[in-house]
Amino acid sequence: MANDIPALINSLNDSLPENAYEISDTLGHIGKEEVLEAMIKLLSHENEENRIIAARTLGKLKDNTAALPNLLEAIQAKENAHIAGDLLVALEGFDISDRFVEIFKLYLFGSFKVSNIAKELLDYKEFDITPRVIKKAKKHWNHYSNNVKQDDAYQLRKQEIEEMLVDLEDFLKESN
Repeated sequence: MANDIPALINSLNDSLPENAYEISDTLGHIGKEEVLEAMIKLLSHENEENRIIAARTLGKLKDNTAALPNLLEAIQAKENAHIAGDLLVALEGFDISDRFVEIFKLYLFGSFKVSNIAKELLDYKEFDITPRVIKKAKKHWNHYSNNVKQDDAYQLRKQEIEEMLVDLEDFLKESN
């Protein structure tokens, strides 16, 4: 079964079988260009469960860099708003070191689930931080601050984000 890549891919194009996660793991382990291209295409499947399994598989591929823009686009697509968190989890398997600002925006503006997953990524993934990245993050933070209710939840988030931005600036100073 593991050698019949087209059959494995095809099994994820219809109603998902009970062993869809096992198939996803197998395809992720195989990791050929054919799998990458098929999973990118599957990100726009009519069934949201198929889109989730495609994102999961992409996250398991060793060489998945080419799929990152497609996955980020799927995460931000309106039709995926209620599964964006499930799609976002797949970013664990990607090199997102140059995507700090995009993840930061998801943290600020995402749903509860998306925001929490984005925060985990911000906390535990490594990012390339430059003065420009900090400037963009501050811009998004200011936009967020000026457009949300200034309640207790906002005050907690404000404290957390301001500490994060100070830590990033200190990191840059130390590394220069």
